[in-house]
Amino acid sequence: MAAPLTDQEKRKQISIRGIVGVENVAELKKGFNRHLHFTLVKDRNVATPRDYYFALAHTVRDHLVGRWIRTQQFYYETDPKRVYYLSLEFYMGRTLQNTMINLGLQNACDEAIYQLGLDMEDLEEMEEDAGLGNGGLGRLAACFLDSMATLGLAAYGYGIRYEYGIFNQKIKNGWQVEEADDWLRHGNPWEKARPEYMLPVHFYGRVEESKEGAKWVDTQVVLAMPYDTPIPGYMNNTVNTMRLWSARAPNDFNLMDFNVGDYIQAVLDRNLAENISRVLYPNDNFFEGKELRLKQEYFVVAATLQDIIRRFKNSKKGFSGPVSFDSFPEKVAIQLNDTHPAMAIPELMRVFVDIEKLDWDTAWAITKRTFAYTNHTVLPEALERWPIGLLETLLPRHLQIIYRINQGHLDEISALFPEDMDRMRRMSLIEEDGGKRVNMAHLCIVGSHAVNGVAEIHSNIIKTDVFRDFSELEPEKFQNKTNGITPRRWLLLCNPGLAELIAEAIGEEYVKDLSQLQKLNELVDDDTFIRDVSKVKQDNKEKFSQYLEKEYMVEINPSSMFDVHVKRIHEYKRQLLNCLHIVTMYNRIRKNPKAHFVPRTVIIGGKAAPGYHMAKMIIKLITAVGEVVNKDPVVGSKLKVIYLENYRVSLAEKVIPATDLSEQISTAGTEASGTGNMKFMLNGALTIGTMDGANVEMAEEAGEENMFIFGMRVEDVAEMDAQGYDAMTYYQKIPELKQAIDQINSGFFCPKQPELFKDVTNMLFNHDRFKVFADYEDYIKCQEKVNELYQNLREWTKMVIKNIAASGKFSSDRTITDYATEVWGVEPTDLKIPPPNEPFEKHSR
Repeated sequence: MAAPLTDQEKRKQISIRGIVGVENVAELKKGFNRHLHFTLVKDRNVATPRDYYFALAHTVRDHLVGRWIRTQQFYYETDPKRVYYLSLEFYMGRTLQNTMINLGLQNACDEAIYQLGLDMEDLEEMEEDAGLGNGGLGRLAACFLDSMATLGLAAYGYGIRYEYGIFNQKIKNGWQVEEADDWLRHGNPWEKARPEYMLPVHFYGRVEESKEGAKWVDTQVVLAMPYDTPIPGYMNNTVNTMRLWSARAPNDFNLMDFNVGDYIQAVLDRNLAENISRVLYPNDNFFEGKELRLKQEYFVVAATLQDIIRRFKNSKKGFSGPVSFDSFPEKVAIQLNDTHPAMAIPELMRVFVDIEKLDWDTAWAITKRTFAYTNHTVLPEALERWPIGLLETLLPRHLQIIYRINQGHLDEISALFPEDMDRMRRMSLIEEDGGKRVNMAHLCIVGSHAVNGVAEIHSNIIKTDVFRDFSELEPEKFQNKTNGITPRRWLLLCNPGLAELIAEAIGEEYVKDLSQLQKLNELVDDDTFIRDVSKVKQDNKEKFSQYLEKEYMVEINPSSMFDVHVKRIHEYKRQLLNCLHIVTMYNRIRKNPKAHFVPRTVIIGGKAAPGYHMAKMIIKLITAVGEVVNKDPVVGSKLKVIYLENYRVSLAEKVIPATDLSEQISTAGTEASGTGNMKFMLNGALTIGTMDGANVEMAEEAGEENMFIFGMRVEDVAEMDAQGYDAMTYYQKIPELKQAIDQINSGFFCPKQPELFKDVTNMLFNHDRFKVFADYEDYIKCQEKVNELYQNLREWTKMVIKNIAASGKFSSDRTITDYATEVWGVEPTDLKIPPPNEPFEKHSR
């Protein structure tokens, strides 16, 4: 149990973690006991740790509610332009600690819980992660919501309330096994159901033409029930809303069809409608063209657009006559997070033309000015292309609208390039080859006024390669918005020791303006500061070592280098390259056990999509290698390999602060940005990586000499593609590579099934799109430089400080400020809405 803070510690911590007033603590204890009694109907004799977590969560939520209501009132009164962030994923993680931090309640809550004889960390561990996302895209959306609230933007996140989030990963005999993530099993104290705002969503049916225009009739209706989650800004009393939709069958669902009286079956069939929000598709960077997925995509946009239009019309109360939509783009900005919500474009057109009776050209002009599109990947297998037949059945009116949008688009191109049929084919929204399909990225580009990539190098690839025809046509439409992370969760919450050390050195303003970290450059040679930074890292490593020993029964050497590679398992992220390095290190130790060796603990973690065979084989290979390495007495404590099970947001918060070396080793030109790379940099890890994604900008900010950069650049990869990549030449000319591959191939790491890894080696030799062997030699040499520096703690820590000082650009506050001013046409504000206990001057803007 945490000891109470001394006065000096309290003074030191007040700034970042909030003030511990006696009345604060007393009020929190009172709230806690009240909720335990009235909300949970328990007393201290029978309450479980989970009850205590819920009591605390409700107590903290009480502090949100007044601010939440007041923020929404404030938006209603001032009617600012509203930003709607549409995403099929929001990878939120846990809410309790983040809320305490953003409300400045953390110290007071710690003290209250201590006085109640409970342990805060134990309570925090009771919370289920909201695993409503797969990886980077969903976590980015979560960071963005935090920044939009912190910057005082009238912003809303819209998505789906999946009953089952990303699966829980178990590692059994070295294989990934998926278990359902029943995250709502115990209820969710942070959400509020809003059945009064339930909305109908239509599917199937047919289109009738009449004098009044097209009508979509005979549809099947599913209801969308909203659940609202408060999103607090940092210390500014702003609380925005994330609204997630859950599918419900209407009361008359299917009963019509059962005139023979099979009432029971009719009620059971309601599940068919409600399956829409049952489960998150566990694919990252991979398109799966399933009907249920298309239903999810349309479900979220149809419900959301009704909500947006209702809110827009409400703000027009008091005007007589029909509502004019001319000002819609001045009041509404909609950001499409990848192509998953792309159906919003034809849906808004359908509402404008069929329901609101706007003429086509007016509706199209408004639609284009409203939408903006973020592209998240250049991998061809990730780009969404929906078969025409499926759209025709599920959304017949939308298909007509897409055809009409395409016709107008192709007319423009043929006017500009009358003879260029090839260009027309490349730029069409409808692809003909290999079955007719709608290219959703093309739909997003044509239907938006702004298109962005998520790191400079990625945005350039989009312009010069993937969407080159479009950017030649409308260069001003294409932008870059380099991703960022919220420093609240990814420093204050997960690494309080470092956060406080920085606050002591440069003040606490950096929490809302991360560029202030540059001031740390003045302390690069300060011996005391170097020692303190190094001590914080060592403390984090000790703590994480204890966690690993408890979970994995492996003895960890906390003074070894923690070499960490955590992200989704995918061939392009090249966990295999890391694995070859492990085998190489192992072979070197065995060859010369007496030689000096810099001890390492290699930690790899991440989930593989359940249907992705190669990714699952990669996990099995890493665990098989780890099994051999960890049990070899010759190796001892020099090298350990841990496969982190069930990597997720709450586990990232533990491993990232303890990391020495961050692995960001994708093939150049394949990782759009990455955000894990930024989290490691901010938390004092050094990066070994290729010039890919945001690594490029990290090297610009920190200086390439302060990172471990290796491998081919984008142009080298292109050149190799032109010449042809021959894996065999590398295998034959690099003895250590040959040895490692021969061991994997011959069953050295799995003697009972010597053929087990044939698929992996076959891929590496014959169809490795990501050219692992080509970067092997340079990677190994670069790792030797890492070892050399690691032996000099002072120089290593100086480089760490330079990296932290250079990480200010990678705050999601900066990213969102760029979106706000350059895409959405809104201005961030540091206006503080008065707290609930102070009077609220109307129109206080």
